[in-house]
Amino acid sequence: METLIRHLVTPIVSHPDDISLNTVDGESVVMIELKVHADDKTTVEGERGRTLRSIRNILSAAAGSKKASLDLVDEHALGLEE
Repeated sequence: METLIRHLVTPIVSHPDDISLNTVDGESVVMIELKVHADDKTTVEGERGRTLRSIRNILSAAAGSKKASLDLVDEHALGLEE
């Protein structure tokens, strides 16, 4: 799943080296947190959230029988900025 998300996100961001994924793979659920550079957040979200929604739809289709969720995490809101 991480490879798929990287494949979809890398071409649209300005800082591909700042892509970070955290995956929790359960028996019936896959939860993925996506972190990108602050400048790329609006690009990944897209207009009215369309780009992020499309990525989620592709992820759900690839997950098969598992339920997949993708969250775009804002590091600044979590107080994780360096």
